Amino acid sequence: MRAAVVTAFDEPVAVEDRPVPRPGPGQVLVRLEACGLCHTDIHAMHGDWPVTPSLPFVPGHEGIGIIEQLGDGVDSRSVGERVALPWLGHACGECRYCVSGRENLCEAQYNNGYSVDGGYAEYAVADARFATPVPEGIDPIEAAPLTCAGVTTYAAIKNARVVPGETVVVFGIGGLGHLAVQYARLVGAKVIAVDVTDEKVALATELGADHVVNAAHTDPVAAIAALGGADVAVVLAVAPTVFRQTFESLNRGGRLVLVSLPAAGELTVPVFDTVLKGISVIGSIVGTRQDLAEVFDLHVAGRTRVFTETRTLDDVNEAVGEVLAGSVPARLVFTYPAPSEPTP
Repeated sequence: MRAAVVTAFDEPVAVEDRPVPRPGPGQVLVRLEACGLCHTDIHAMHGDWPVTPSLPFVPGHEGIGIIEQLGDGVDSRSVGERVALPWLGHACGECRYCVSGRENLCEAQYNNGYSVDGGYAEYAVADARFATPVPEGIDPIEAAPLTCAGVTTYAAIKNARVVPGETVVVFGIGGLGHLAVQYARLVGAKVIAVDVTDEKVALATELGADHVVNAAHTDPVAAIAALGGADVAVVLAVAPTVFRQTFESLNRGGRLVLVSLPAAGELTVPVFDTVLKGISVIGSIVGTRQDLAEVFDLHVAGRTRVFTETRTLDDVNEAVGEVLAGSVPARLVFTYPAPSEPTP
């Protein structure tokens, strides 16, 4: 099979021929149809974060594919079933977080495309319990971004406890942001979308944002204040200036929801303003299997739209460059139309 492999953090990704993996006990073998390119994959490729992946590894945690083999003991999945391989590749199922429905906080979790090989390959193995079924009626190319960008922003809106009539500002309209705008609208919020390109603010308008701000030309804090301020600010951009701007955009009682993970990730907030204004700072990390099932159900019901452009695995380095340059309107998705090696 062909796979994009990271062999060094300071070198381009190499597309290699590798043996098709075999599923172990409790695992399934999945033939990939598509996998989205998330900014987290780029951080993984570059070794940006304090805990780096073990080299070599295959990135990718927005994988969609068909189960071709079952490992010993698997009776919850079936051959021929379409599943998603999300960031949360495994959790223990027994800790306080797992048993209380917060499996995404499990300290024993491992993550597809980071702790274990992910979806930038024609085949991958996965924990059968965390290979989430994809309902009929969702195209694999659209399902891929929903597997991370969708579930991550859906969970962020849930964690912010947005209620109808509140104002939500979304900073960063791209793979995640274009979905965050839609989820905020679905719960009845008024939405302000902020980005630095005309194309992305136009996309936000198309998706129903009530107001848009191009921060390349306008001070977003002043613009949001003129619109009445925000009750919730969802941070999906990684520029250092954005974090202070989001904080300053909040009304009293506002909630700052941190989602993006910049390489130099520190946040400084004024204690005086935070206390007197009753500001909450919330960290929101991806979502659970139930969250992802709900994201898929909403899409099947026609409540969300996913904007994508497709690339081949051979385009991996160029695609990374496009994302870093900010020239991608929403989500890039690698497609695998014809596996180069049959399942053994």
